[in-house]
Amino acid sequence: MAKAIHSMIRVLDEERSVSFYNQAFGLEVAERIDFETFTLIYLSNSESSFELELTVNKGRTEPYNLGDGYGHLAVSVDDIDAEYARFNELGFKVGKLVDFKNNGVDIARFFFVEDPDGYKIEVLQRGGRYL
Repeated sequence: MAKAIHSMIRVLDEERSVSFYNQAFGLEVAERIDFETFTLIYLSNSESSFELELTVNKGRTEPYNLGDGYGHLAVSVDDIDAEYARFNELGFKVGKLVDFKNNGVDIARFFFVEDPDGYKIEVLQRGGRYL
């Protein structure tokens, strides 16, 4: 059986991205590997063994075209209302808080936040299938 270990996104500014993911989700640099033309930065926290890999291509100055195929990364939190307020206070680009239902049945509470490169991260209330 396979085990998911990381997801990779390309970012323009290492410092700006590491700062965002630390402030937003408490992710810390687990490892940084520097190559001649690019750098890999692995971010993680004690909540999960899953990591986010940031790839910084050296010399890149233009923002990446995210296209229409990218979906999103998702995280779960204990208190969605507190996180929503905190993200807004930090000045992050935050979407509306959604109560998601299917045929009147609660499915999830969530909002999306954008990182400095425009990647969307879904922040879900922990519970049910979203532990």
